[in-house]
Amino acid sequence: MSDTTDSGPVLAADGTPLKRSLNRALRAQKMRALALIAPLLIFVLVTFIAPIADMLFRSVENQIVSNTLPNTVATLNDWDGTGDTMPGEETFEALYYDMFLAAESKRHTRLGSRLNYEEAGISSMFRTSGRRVDDVGEDQIDALEDIDESWGDEAFWFALMSGADGAAKADDIVEAQRTRLSRLNETGFSGEVGFAPSQEIADLLPRTVRAYSAFAVFTAIADGDVVAEEEPWETVKVALIEDLRNGADLSGYDGPGAEELRAAQEGMADQPAIDYKQAFLDMNEDWGDLDNWKTIKMYAPPFTEGYFLNAIDMQKTPEGFQARPESEQIYIKLFKRTLFMSLMITGSCILLAYPVAFLLANLPMRTSSLLMILVLLPFWTSLLVRTSAWKVMLQQQGVINDTLVWLGLVDDASRLVMINNQFGTIVAMTHILLPFMILPMYSVMSTIPPYYVRAAKSLGATNWTAFWRVYFPQSVPGIGAGSILVFILAIGYYITPEIVGGTTGTFISNRIAYHISISLNWGLAAALGSILLAAVLILYWAYDKIVGIDNVKLG
Repeated sequence: MSDTTDSGPVLAADGTPLKRSLNRALRAQKMRALALIAPLLIFVLVTFIAPIADMLFRSVENQIVSNTLPNTVATLNDWDGTGDTMPGEETFEALYYDMFLAAESKRHTRLGSRLNYEEAGISSMFRTSGRRVDDVGEDQIDALEDIDESWGDEAFWFALMSGADGAAKADDIVEAQRTRLSRLNETGFSGEVGFAPSQEIADLLPRTVRAYSAFAVFTAIADGDVVAEEEPWETVKVALIEDLRNGADLSGYDGPGAEELRAAQEGMADQPAIDYKQAFLDMNEDWGDLDNWKTIKMYAPPFTEGYFLNAIDMQKTPEGFQARPESEQIYIKLFKRTLFMSLMITGSCILLAYPVAFLLANLPMRTSSLLMILVLLPFWTSLLVRTSAWKVMLQQQGVINDTLVWLGLVDDASRLVMINNQFGTIVAMTHILLPFMILPMYSVMSTIPPYYVRAAKSLGATNWTAFWRVYFPQSVPGIGAGSILVFILAIGYYITPEIVGGTTGTFISNRIAYHISISLNWGLAAALGSILLAAVLILYWAYDKIVGIDNVKLG
């Protein structure tokens, strides 16, 4: 008779199943490892990943048009922007309300600047219109207030819009205006408005309620004032005039301001309608330019490819994508120049750094240490000082030209032009980036055993053959590491090319810096930066396929 054994799970010392205990220990180990790397991971995300993601988003983001002119954009959806017909009167009426709120929020100038990147002259059009938009309907507003002084009383307006006590409130209108103002100011509005229109008055006077709600939200939250104590904007009174003229049925209304509304409707019957189109043409005649309206329509969507088109010397038109005029095509030329000069700088650094690194790796320690101090010495000097020194040395009356003239190699009347061109940029940047090539080469060469070369010579190889067939292949990983480092640093430099490059030696990074700090066209700068990043990644991929990134070593 055979013995029977227990086939239950294997238990740990504490009585729990061994598998569960092992899983728990592994989870604890992983959590400890994650906690150790968490600070570094957060640092990389905040300082590296997040800025790149923001740059990529800015290169296509274009919400300023739709957020600033939402009603105008909605009416333009029904307008054929490819013909010769101007937008209708309803578009200009919507533009009036949008422009007034944008002017109060000080956003109309930013919108003008954005559209001015695409169509010159739009910026001034928005600035002048923002200053004069409150003059629209001035005669009609005066006539309304002449009928009854109550229309100039802020408390009367608040009572009219709020309705009778206990009336149902149209809170959705206030929330819609709050959302719109939040988008307009690119920040969330918090706090109480202290106002909600009655549903009855909202159904009776829809334009007026929307205009008054925008005024109330802005007054209460943006300005921090009490709505009931502030006289409404001109847009509110213009909206009331339009509601009354469009046949608001007041026969069944007996709430606050009923008599004043009926008197106003009767008194304003003989007043001429507001010509919004002519009003904007009086502000600025450029509102009659069809190209300006086509530009607004083209850039109304929240995302656009326009920045990337500009970055490759193309433009977005109603007829499709077209190349820019030849006189405006600069970015492709700058990209080509940047890649070419970065490769030239990398090549010159390789030629100059290799013998220095070879000496550092093969000379006695005392001598190589002294040379290493000389290599590292530029790091202890300001980049601006080193670049300025090259500007002094390379100019036509500089040290190098004076020396060449003194030696008789160059005639005094034919001094060499070595500054404000590509040559000056290559020389200065080669000097600045040379240590970044020497150090990786030296770290690899210092690990190459010297007896390999001696063994090759003992087998009959000449000095050149031993170097080329034995020593050089082992130093290639250092060349690769230094080349990648120098090329990536060179392609993004902008201080040195700005100082010594002139008009023919600047890089694409100089235009990126210009758009970020001077023209404030951050979208185009982000698109240029994204293309530059993509070019570097493609070259990195090509290098990996041809040479192999695994062959790059730092020692």
